[in-house]
Amino acid sequence: MKKSKLLMGLSILTVLGVILVAADHIDAPSTTGTTADIADFYAFEPTEGSNNTVFAVDLQSNILPDLAYGTFDEDVLTEINIDTDNDLVEDLVIQAIPRNGTMYFFGPYAPATTGLDGTVLTDYPLGAVEISANTAIVETTSDGVSLFAGPRQDAFFFDFFQFNKVIGGEAPEGFLPPEEASDPFDGTNTMSLVVEIPNTMLGTTTGQNALGLTVYKTWVTTNRKQ
Repeated sequence: MKKSKLLMGLSILTVLGVILVAADHIDAPSTTGTTADIADFYAFEPTEGSNNTVFAVDLQSNILPDLAYGTFDEDVLTEINIDTDNDLVEDLVIQAIPRNGTMYFFGPYAPATTGLDGTVLTDYPLGAVEISANTAIVETTSDGVSLFAGPRQDAFFFDFFQFNKVIGGEAPEGFLPPEEASDPFDGTNTMSLVVEIPNTMLGTTTGQNALGLTVYKTWVTTNRKQ
């Protein structure tokens, strides 16, 4: 089993269940505003009754399209961790790391070690895709895995300024109705990684969500080269 590049975990965002989503945008002080900062993580079925699962990871929020927006950092490894037996320990990981304008994906496979440290195991290539710029590029492998990497419009909607007024006691009226609220995230990008993968490659799962549906328990970590 070939190993390369031992890394230390920096940031983590958890989603329990395949259909739940989470918004983050501000991580621990060591990663906030850096190329390892996780903005959002989504996991869902692409269509009802599909036998595939989509994982979408957004890194580096608030990237303005008119600027030379964030490129993926070649020293940062992103890991999608998947728990299939309901013990909250990753049984499989899918990894993504960029090199020279291409995003390389590995897995899904059982990691050599669990927890925040990660090691790139190059014996398990999943596929690769050119990192998109102005036009979205999607690569589909012979195994039916679809891959994307590049900037995408930030999907997060939040009236951040009114929120600060509410928690500061300056807005007794509370939050504004949708037609009056502002969205400072509108028009900004994140750097996105998307993997659509057949469930047969993820194995079975014993986890359940709040609706009683059987799901994978999954979370994301970013790791920087040490």
